Amino acid sequence: MSLPANLNVTIDFSGGPVFGIAFTIGDPKNGILGVNVLADKASDIVDISASTLKVDIKRGRNIIQDRFEAGTATIRVIDYNGDWNPENTSSPYYGKLIPLRKVRVSADYAGSSYFLFSGYSQNYKYTFPTNESFGYVDIECTDAFRLFNMAGVNTVTGATAGQDTGTRINKILDQVSFPSSMRTIATGSNTCVADPATTRTSLAAIKNAEFSETGAFYMDGSGTAVFKSRAQVMASLAATPTAFNQTGGIPHKNVKYAFDDKLIINSSTFGRVGGTPVTVTNTDSVNKYFPHSISQTDLVAETDAIVENIAREYCATRQETTIRIDELEVDLLDPAVPTDTMIGLDYFSNLLITNVQPDGSTIVKNLQYQGISWDITPNKMTAKITTLEPIADGFIIGSSYFGIIGTNTLGY
Repeated sequence: MSLPANLNVTIDFSGGPVFGIAFTIGDPKNGILGVNVLADKASDIVDISASTLKVDIKRGRNIIQDRFEAGTATIRVIDYNGDWNPENTSSPYYGKLIPLRKVRVSADYAGSSYFLFSGYSQNYKYTFPTNESFGYVDIECTDAFRLFNMAGVNTVTGATAGQDTGTRINKILDQVSFPSSMRTIATGSNTCVADPATTRTSLAAIKNAEFSETGAFYMDGSGTAVFKSRAQVMASLAATPTAFNQTGGIPHKNVKYAFDDKLIINSSTFGRVGGTPVTVTNTDSVNKYFPHSISQTDLVAETDAIVENIAREYCATRQETTIRIDELEVDLLDPAVPTDTMIGLDYFSNLLITNVQPDGSTIVKNLQYQGISWDITPNKMTAKITTLEPIADGFIIGSSYFGIIGTNTLGY
């Protein structure tokens, strides 16, 4: 059985972080100014789709840690000729098989390309099965979070007091020379203190600004660094949800439920650089569930008032618990599954999930898409979707899900 979308896997042996397809003059797909890039030479970008046996991708938000983490991919390639042996001087890749080369996985459907992963090779694992004349190579990859975690910063140039969180993130990315062409950074709603000039990773510095906004910073499937402001995160709640159910919506299986206290927060103690720590407690939640505390120090938020608002928002949106749907699985080989919808989902897409229980009752949850795990072989294409309640709640006028007085929270 063929896959519903054509899978493309490429490795770019040229240096630098910029992704792209070698520019080809006159090519309607690969000759677009501002989209395609010039490789050092044509052979730098190699299509390895035909020799790829399996692709595993994991991207998204860690539900328990409540943060976006580095996306990873493992690509298994069959090696008939020893081309992936770095010591083979006859290999067309000789001298090029080094870590941190650019790897991309995309799916083509109905004339459009959707990037499932863009990252950098971290490890090449070789397996030579007994009595077989060929081997396998597992190319283990991570996205640019790894680059940010390896790049330390001290003083961030141009990181002055009063600039918004999006500008601060741009300054940090400038400091580590991450290309401006690979960023989509929103203007933040909150402002920052001057850079504290402490030694930390650039990822830690970015995450500090993200937390000081109650926004979201992540790498998307194309390898672009994305920062969504708190306002954008809240505005995403207004979008029409994609229906997942057994009657008319996208069919799914292996739904993972949870009903526990892991995500409860009813006491928040946050402090900023040069400020006084602020503690906000929801007494009713503490009396009901016992204390569930969170603390964060040295935030770059500019004022104690901003810090207090963040603390209040954490307690207001996380004080209660309810049954959760943490994950569901979708088989794209099912003809009832719309391929373009599935490969086109992005973080903060709204999902209306209806699941019929064995007793005939139904559980209905309006959640957001917050992560994806792809398992792809020549005869398999499944997606495990991580779902989560909104990370920054807000009252949406006219919404039947987020515009209920007495239920939904007014954001600040």
